[in-house]
Order: sequence, then C-alpha cells, then structure tokens
Amino acid sequence: TGAGIMDCKAALAEAEGDIARAMVLLREKGFAAAAKKAGRVAAEGLVVSYIHPGGRIGVLLELNCETDFVARTERFATLARDLAMQVAACNPASETFFLEQPFIKNLDITAGDLVKEAITAFGENIVVRRFCRYQLGEGLTKG
Repeated sequence: TGAGIMDCKAALAEAEGDIARAMVLLREKGFAAAAKKAGRVAAEGLVVSYIHPGGRIGVLLELNCETDFVARTERFATLARDLAMQVAACNPASETFFLEQPFIKNLDITAGDLVKEAITAFGENIVVRRFCRYQLGEGLTKG
C-alpha cells in the first residue's frame, strides 16, 4: 500500500484483523491526505514519452510534483511511464476522463486513484499537467 507500518497496524486494528477492509481504510486515509495536498504548487516533474510496440501510437505526458528530489526517483518515473501507457491504451478525451478510467495494470483502481496513492507515498502534490496522444494516420485529410 505504501503506508507506514504504524498506519498499517492501526488500520488492521480498526478493521479487526480483516486485511481487505484494512487496505480500504488505508486507501481512504491516503486519499484524504492527498486532498489536503491538492492546493500545493507542483512545478517540478518529468515529461515522458511512450511508444506502443509496433510504433503506431505514441504519447507525451507531463507529470508534475513539488520537488526535483521526488521527480528524480525511479518510482516517480515509473508512475509517469504507467500513466503515459494508460493514455496510449485508453485514448481519453480529456484529463478528467483520463483520471476516471480504470487503470490498465489494475482494474480495481482508476488512474486517479493511482495518482492519489503516489501523493500519499511521496507526501507531495502530484498532477498530470497535460498529455498528447499520436496515432499513425490520425488527423490526416484526403486530397
């Protein structure tokens, strides 16, 4: 879950030993903490590219965080690549729809939930600033 040991222990106690319920409690607690961080400025981050196998679909995605320390971590880079892959697979019309779609690597959560979990894990606001998806032959006019 990315939660601390004491948080896990407290959630298990509250859930009376039910691991599944404890995970739900941890996720809810993490989402509440993420909501508190939403107003903070996220001006650091990464621009990542993803080219789908076969070379017919490509994505550029900007993922922002609060500090360059977080932006340089492998976990943040993996999050950015996973979100770019999500854009390639789902072709969302806007960021709002993108964050509401089931995450392709775990259909039990949304892409937005994945970002909220990262906010909890890193302790910083994280924002998908923008993305652009390219598909071979898309947008061409006949003539």
